[in-house]
Amino acid sequence: MKKVNLKGLTIGELENYAVSIGEQKYRGRQLFYWIYNRGATTFAEMTDLSKAFRQKLTDAASLEGLSVLSKKVSSLDGTVEYLFELQDGAKIESVLILPSPSSNGEAKRLTLCISTQVGCPLGCKFCATGSMGFTRNLTAGEIVDQVLQVRKESPRRITNLVYMGMGEPLMNYDAVMKSVEILSNEYSVGISAKRMTISTAGWADGIRRMADEKRKVKLAVSLHTLDNDLRTKLMPLNRKFDLKKIIEAVRYYYEKTRHRVTYEYILLGGLNDNDEDIRRLVSLARKIPCKINVIPFHPIEFTLPDKSGFAAALRPTSPERMERFVEKLRDANITVVVRSSSGKDIEAACGQLVVKDQIEKRGSKRSTSTVEAFPKRRPSDN
Repeated sequence: MKKVNLKGLTIGELENYAVSIGEQKYRGRQLFYWIYNRGATTFAEMTDLSKAFRQKLTDAASLEGLSVLSKKVSSLDGTVEYLFELQDGAKIESVLILPSPSSNGEAKRLTLCISTQVGCPLGCKFCATGSMGFTRNLTAGEIVDQVLQVRKESPRRITNLVYMGMGEPLMNYDAVMKSVEILSNEYSVGISAKRMTISTAGWADGIRRMADEKRKVKLAVSLHTLDNDLRTKLMPLNRKFDLKKIIEAVRYYYEKTRHRVTYEYILLGGLNDNDEDIRRLVSLARKIPCKINVIPFHPIEFTLPDKSGFAAALRPTSPERMERFVEKLRDANITVVVRSSSGKDIEAACGQLVVKDQIEKRGSKRSTSTVEAFPKRRPSDN
């Protein structure tokens, strides 16, 4: 009989499981505390449970989790990128982001960016994960375990969580929200739902569902342009949910929850950084309360098989043009946060480490010259 993996079960499900194996209901709450608060990886560690109960668990259940394959630490800003292997051999990433020195009162913030899918089916042209294709959704346990694994060696408590790594969270809605329920429980890791952000490429149906369920997590929408044709080129999902549908869903979300949305906006040189782009953003912000996260672009051409295509030609906006873009938005009384280019020296943008790992493995089977095109980091960078 296949053992039941308890990692990824909610407190209610663990209570039901305890009863199902002939134990008292409160045993489920003990299991929940040991798994998520204490981070137990074996039943033997659960020392306040009887030996008989621990043996029963060992015979019938498991605590399957992720394996840390590698860890890279940025010499520029301390960002840490983790490469995990799942039980089936698939790989995903998480990124631990320290606050920037100029974060004004946010020095205690420690943010973990986690993945929700193996690869991604959406194919956004600016995203390394999009070049991987899609393998499968993560389970709630695999999502939660990213937090548990990083927490083991984090220098201090993780305060904020962003579902902004590999994958589209709202296409894996049930598992994502189950992970939110587990992680925000007071007996778990101690991260309030209000300090969790779910970032979507614009899955409008999921935005509406979040609104109807009045989810306490924050919502971020990867917007990047208000030119519908350009957005379709950048983000093929725009064919299913175009800007009109997305903005209608965001309006619905705000009216239902009264929570302002965050728009993620990667600046791409010559594409979405001109005065007309600013005008459109100002107009949108005046209709629906929001804040805008302006993000520097991490070039991803090394991940792409076609070096002459549209995605390979994308380039960052210049620092001077970015500064002007941000100033004009702020002059219009819009709240703008400029996200630092965290972990640029370690390929910390979404999907880059997994893709780099795949390229290096392919390269190791070819000539030495091919491997050298993607050299491993020096020890001082790790």
